Formats: sequence, C-alpha cells, structure tokens
Amino acid sequence: MNLSAMSRDALVEALLRATGRPASERRVPTRPLGAAEAAAACDGAQDLRVQHVLAIAKELLLRNLQHDLRGQTMDSPSALRDWLRLYCASLEHEVFVAIFLDARHQVIDAEVMFRGTLTQTSVYPREVVKAALARNAAAVAFAHNHPSGYAEPSAADRLLTTTLKQSLALVDVSALDHFIVAGDQLLSMAERGLM
Repeated sequence: MNLSAMSRDALVEALLRATGRPASERRVPTRPLGAAEAAAACDGAQDLRVQHVLAIAKELLLRNLQHDLRGQTMDSPSALRDWLRLYCASLEHEVFVAIFLDARHQVIDAEVMFRGTLTQTSVYPREVVKAALARNAAAVAFAHNHPSGYAEPSAADRLLTTTLKQSLALVDVSALDHFIVAGDQLLSMAERGLM
C-alpha cells in the first residue's frame, strides 16, 4: 500500500480500520495449534498490525509537520528539524531534500529532490537551481541523511555544499544551511561554520 499516494481522509480511515481487531485474529484455524504456534501466529500478526498502524501514523504526522512548515521562519527552525528527523531517520537509503524559502526566510516548500543508495546520492546543482527559480525562492536550505548513523559531513558533503552555494549565488539565491540527519542526530553545517 503506497501511503504517500493516499489522501488524508483515506489515511485516517485506514488508521481507524487498522486499530480494530484484524481479520487474521478472527479466523478459526484449520487444525488445532499448540500453545507455542498460537502465540507465534498471534505475535506475527500483531507485529504486522503494529508496523502498519505506525506507518500510517508516521505518514499523517509527516504531512502535518510539512503543512506546519509552510510560512515558518527559519529563525526558529525547530519544526524543520523535527520534520527532517521524522522523515529521514528511518530511511535505509540516502535522500537529498531542498527547503525553499522566501525573502523573509519563510518556508515555501520542502521537496525530496534526489534518492540514492545506502551510501550516496547523486545531486545535480542545475536541478536544484531550476527548482529554486520555479518557486521564486530567495534562499534554500538543504538536508540529506546518513543511514549509517554517522552525522559528520564527508569531504563530498562539503564539496557539494560549496558547489550548490556557488551555483545558487549566480541567480541571487542564498544557501542558508545544509543539515545532515543520522538517526536521531541532526548536524547543521552552518552552525559548524562550514557554510
């Protein structure tokens, strides 16, 4: 089930359905189960049910946080940090996110622009510049995750940040920050003096 393609109402309905008693617990077994088999079957169904409920709840929370981001000023980026942690923390592959801001540094939009592998993502500065211009952004903040759980920026991360900053400067768009999310850790390259 592709949760990101579902409407909010459909997600709420699916969440309510999923929190009810699942059909697998109502079925009568075709043969008598031993105590261990019955417990394992119940645990497996319960685990799947919990995973499904949590996935739906996470999607709803991400949407609410992204909605809350719009119009937020980057002077207090706590909502952005929460959204980035929630969105990126559990991913098993790298993603590169651009957060587009207006002249007052309020969030216009946040978009996952590139998806990569376990250890790398190809980011194309031309596409980032095009996306910033399409949204009439005055500034951009970036984020990507490290599925390894290690939040320190690599040499490639630093080079990419410099390249993006220079590319955006050519069209009068400021690059404000580049966040690295690693599990529940979030590193700001601007706070580290790397911007």
